[in-house]
Amino acid sequence: MRVIAGERKGHHLKAVPGTNTRPTTDKIKESLFSIIGPFFDGEKVLDLFAGSGGLGIEALSRGASECVFIDQAQAAIKTVHLNVSACHLEAQAHIFRNESKRALKLLAKNAWAFDLVFLDPPYKKQQLEQLMTSLAELELVNDEALAICEHDADAKLPDEIAGFKKIREERYGITVLSIFEYEKEVAING
Repeated sequence: MRVIAGERKGHHLKAVPGTNTRPTTDKIKESLFSIIGPFFDGEKVLDLFAGSGGLGIEALSRGASECVFIDQAQAAIKTVHLNVSACHLEAQAHIFRNESKRALKLLAKNAWAFDLVFLDPPYKKQQLEQLMTSLAELELVNDEALAICEHDADAKLPDEIAGFKKIREERYGITVLSIFEYEKEVAING
């Protein structure tokens, strides 16, 4: 795994030890960032099931201003710290070990709001609809924020979830990327 583009292009990233974490492949990551925009301009990013931190680090390398990395596994958090440090992104990274739903509530208490959210939970534990609903209800996403859901091809997500509207879906073998855009007006009135 490596950083594909931006200021930290070419930096190698460590994977989380063991078989419990499934990193996003460089091929899928490259495709994803060509879809959502190759470069950013100060966006705030949430990498909710961070694993090695590859998606959040890629966003920072491409111009996002800061990223909150959250994972429940101690090994993942240790790996995120190592990768963020190796890429010299410590000043832009906020790394927390916590369970996803609890983490969202804590972020809301601290008035975080994100422009880009990566949701890549373990395939066997996916609750993407509930997580997106929580993001909207807790006001953790800005208008026009993107939520990127990586999920198993067998999991079908509706076209609309709590103000999020699916704008694209791409299949890569057994992996699907569902890309949603948040429309605050729809969430409030809908």
